[in-house]
Amino acid sequence: MNWHLLPLSEIILLLNTTPSGLNSIIASERLKEYGQNQIEDSKKKSIFKMILSQLSDFMILILIAAAIISGIVGDLTDTIIILAIIIINAVVGFIQEFRAEKAMEALKKMAANLARILREGKMMDVPASDLVPGDVVVLEAGNIIPADIRFFETYQIKVDESALTGESNNVEKNIEELSKGNYALGDQTNMGFKGTYITNGRALAYVVATGMQTELGHIAKMIQTSETDTPLQKRLAAFGKRLSVGILLICTVIFLLGWLRGEPILVMLITSISLAVAAIPEAMPALVTIALAFGAKRLVKSNALIRKLPAVETLGSVTYICSDKTGTLTLNKMTVQEVYEIKDQKFNSVFTGTSGLLNAMALNNDVSKDKDGLWLGDSTEVALVQYAYDKNLERTSLELNFPRIAELPFDSTRKCMTTLHKTEDGIVAITKGAVDVLLHKLVDNQKSLIPQLEHEVNNMAEKGYRVLGYAMKSFQFLPEKLIAAEIENSLTFIGFAGMIDPPREEAKQAVAECKQAGIIPVMITGDHKLTAKAIAKHLGIVTSDEDLIVTGTELSALTISQFEDIVEKVKVYARVNPEQKLEIISALQSKNQFVAMTGDGVNDAPALKNADIGIAMGINGTEVSKEASHMILLDDNFATIVIAVRHGRRIFDNILKFIKYTMTSNSGEIWAIFLAPFLSLPVPLMAVHILWINLVTDGLPGLALASEPSEANIMNRPPRDPKQNIFAGGMAGHILWVGFLMGLVTLGMQAWAIHQENTHWQTMAFTVLCFSQLGHVMAIRSDRESIFKIGVFTNKPLLGSLVLTVALQLMIIYTPFFNEIFKTQPLTLNELLVTLAVSSIVFWAVEIEKWIKNRKR
Repeated sequence: MNWHLLPLSEIILLLNTTPSGLNSIIASERLKEYGQNQIEDSKKKSIFKMILSQLSDFMILILIAAAIISGIVGDLTDTIIILAIIIINAVVGFIQEFRAEKAMEALKKMAANLARILREGKMMDVPASDLVPGDVVVLEAGNIIPADIRFFETYQIKVDESALTGESNNVEKNIEELSKGNYALGDQTNMGFKGTYITNGRALAYVVATGMQTELGHIAKMIQTSETDTPLQKRLAAFGKRLSVGILLICTVIFLLGWLRGEPILVMLITSISLAVAAIPEAMPALVTIALAFGAKRLVKSNALIRKLPAVETLGSVTYICSDKTGTLTLNKMTVQEVYEIKDQKFNSVFTGTSGLLNAMALNNDVSKDKDGLWLGDSTEVALVQYAYDKNLERTSLELNFPRIAELPFDSTRKCMTTLHKTEDGIVAITKGAVDVLLHKLVDNQKSLIPQLEHEVNNMAEKGYRVLGYAMKSFQFLPEKLIAAEIENSLTFIGFAGMIDPPREEAKQAVAECKQAGIIPVMITGDHKLTAKAIAKHLGIVTSDEDLIVTGTELSALTISQFEDIVEKVKVYARVNPEQKLEIISALQSKNQFVAMTGDGVNDAPALKNADIGIAMGINGTEVSKEASHMILLDDNFATIVIAVRHGRRIFDNILKFIKYTMTSNSGEIWAIFLAPFLSLPVPLMAVHILWINLVTDGLPGLALASEPSEANIMNRPPRDPKQNIFAGGMAGHILWVGFLMGLVTLGMQAWAIHQENTHWQTMAFTVLCFSQLGHVMAIRSDRESIFKIGVFTNKPLLGSLVLTVALQLMIIYTPFFNEIFKTQPLTLNELLVTLAVSSIVFWAVEIEKWIKNRKR
């Protein structure tokens, strides 16, 4: 229902109410009909369903089957290891899903607890949850509006709607119906919305919507959507299904080949299962989670708090950052940027030779200070007063010489405010208001200045400034009756001030760095088009005529396909509502873009939740936006995002290195076992060897890769193509050929030892495969640079993990207790040196590969 377009008489009929309110019987009936005035949760998943959803992944199901088979054939070690990994993954996923429910609780907290209403003409306080359509609410400064309302009586009422609309200025409300048209929430000047805040004045209003039918309720519905998977989650899920099927086929073939060769069926079954467990990267989600947790810990030191771990990885793939303007790209503080003054000797002499305009700014306002010295009052007036204060003019001291003796408060009809002050020679009236209104009230000798003044005002307006003018008039005595039409007439214009919520300077640098990194910044704001355009140009978001600026009204006139055609060209959205923010995010995602959304208001919450990564403001952000977000900027600084993106790219790179490392290791194990029968060699590894490699040789160095420093060119390259497979860029080929080389080196060691009639051949083959993987992890620390260029000691945790892994491997070779468990034999010094030399082949091969690629570049 378009309540803002209807006359009050029609609203009274539709709501079946009166200015005195409803009676108790009708109110009770409506409460049953409409339900309570509160934000409702969507139907929550039970804890059992949450846990079940974590165990339904295809790869996890295969591992559960493998664990069961291992248990049946008597290998409880495998069963325990597999089940432990599955449980860890399930717990992490459950915690993430459980925490996501808090966004709805934060919305509920925004609602007022009590509301003052009229029932049958009597004023009473009732729980806000009991309000019904048709109730008459009584509002005054300091109140939270308890439901969506239509004002029918207002007294200088102003509302802070920034949390809902993004509009940085307090909005003055009136009772007039609006002409037919499409209005954004910020332009519905006769309406109030649930959860917004009265800053000035008082009013009476009809309740027109409650609960989930309010604008806040609509936002709640938009928040109640499923989480967006991260790029890596999407890629790993698709890869995991294909890999699992492929590995099961390979393991089946290996089992059949071994059985046909006469190997014991039970041995081949356990070996095949062990190989499946080793080859399927079941530890990958857990190790990726640990890598993300390390990254999140580092990001906190840079003032970026990660609420949902996958956000760390998503930062590295972001292609668009859609940023709310107010408080994010700007300071959320109206500031005077320019003034234009007409020197008038008469009024300058009144103020003893000082600027008439500055004195007017200091005197004509209702701003005060709290006990901490902070300004209290309308944001526009605070900006004007601050400007005069910075020029050493302050109202309290000025009023000692020019006391205020009367005033005509601001109202939306006159668009003016006048204060009258006593001077040595009589009375001076200072009028502040819209410049176009003041220009129609000038004294005759100033009317010739109107074209010039309009030109100057237009120059300021084109910069996105809000312009307020000042004029004065002298009286010998205070008029007996304060009639606005008489006092605010034949005025002498003295100047005007242009204000804006200024952009953060650090945000300008951050925008430039985003562009350099191939990330496109987009501004989304509830402010007017001219203001948004000015800020966007200053920040470098808009740099050419091809960068489009679209208003919410223009956007609503487009079809979905029309919008999708232009969405990648739009750099600024002005005067948009919450539903449209969600449309913008969805349209970009439909173009296969990965979208980050920053914001601080309730209106940002749906987009924050549905973006690939939602970034909330920690200082000025509402609880709703924080709970809906994936990451919180603790310093509310847009520039922190660039630091976070750098960290995100580094972490993503390191995760890819871990995937490359572990998949190559798995590939080496598969090749070694698969090729052995074709080379007339016995199975080179026992099941316990495969599990050792999987847990120790893969795990420790793989985890330490999370500490790898970032590549030198990390912020000079475009984001990873969202459509690109994680194995693109030569990774798949690397996994196959290096894994094949590992397998051949292992089998070569085995064949040589058997040929030499060495009874330690299995221990030597096992050790070669372990040490080959350690050489490989050192070589892949950089995709481009040699290990000798980046420095062997630049990743100390990795170096420490290698030393520990070598020590553990030597422990199971040379300790009798572990010889018994792992079926190993102590090697002679010569045998150990030979295995070390053979193991280095993989390291040198990968280093040569990088050298060849760099030569080609």
